[in-house]
Amino acid sequence: MIADDEPLARERVRELLKVRSDVEIAGEARDGEETLRLVEQTSPDLLLLDVQMPGLDGFEVVAELDREHMPAIVFVTAYDEYAVRAFEVQALDYLVKPFQAARLNEAIDRAVARRGQVGVRRAPLTRFVVRTADAIYFVKPADVLWIESSGNYVRLHTTSGGHTMRTAMRDLEERLDSAVFVRVHRGAIVNIDHVKKLEPYFHGEFVMTLRDGSQLTSSRTYSGRLRDLVRIRSVPLPPPEAPRHTRADRE
Repeated sequence: MIADDEPLARERVRELLKVRSDVEIAGEARDGEETLRLVEQTSPDLLLLDVQMPGLDGFEVVAELDREHMPAIVFVTAYDEYAVRAFEVQALDYLVKPFQAARLNEAIDRAVARRGQVGVRRAPLTRFVVRTADAIYFVKPADVLWIESSGNYVRLHTTSGGHTMRTAMRDLEERLDSAVFVRVHRGAIVNIDHVKKLEPYFHGEFVMTLRDGSQLTSSRTYSGRLRDLVRIRSVPLPPPEAPRHTRADRE
């Protein structure tokens, strides 16, 4: 499927794809909303997606797609500054206009190979990529105490400070190690390795004290998962040793 607001851009991609017998164009969309509708209707294996489109941009489209039926994403754009962000959302490839036919075919070949794989899943997150106006920061998941949701953004609370990055909470949760990171309420995910104290609260909820002194309260909806994770990861204490009697004690 091709999604681009420029008719000439869609036409060029369509012409380049005519020579491939293994590709069928499922549809063409001119804006973000139309892209979402057509993806739902046609379930394409590959989405050639522009970044700047009317309504929803390409990244907002990706955020709204069904995680269970996610097509491979190849961004096709005139701007190269979105490449890092494309990496963040696990795009299969990133083409900068104008591109040669060979470059498009390379991306298509990767999509075809991906379609032939069984049980393809998104790669687990090994680092957070945080972009600011003057730099790009790479944050290790182990350094993140908890993650706070704020609309289309999340706030990483780390051992060395805070970072804000643009991504949906649900997308991030899917890529985190579920043995370490646990959703405690709709707006927060906690790194269980940084929880210092867990106290029962009302109606099955918990108050968590993190190692930096922060306190969070779990909602009842997510408390069961938190309780299970803590129970699984807890190590039982060894039985107390029998008292040792000295010779004087025995006498």
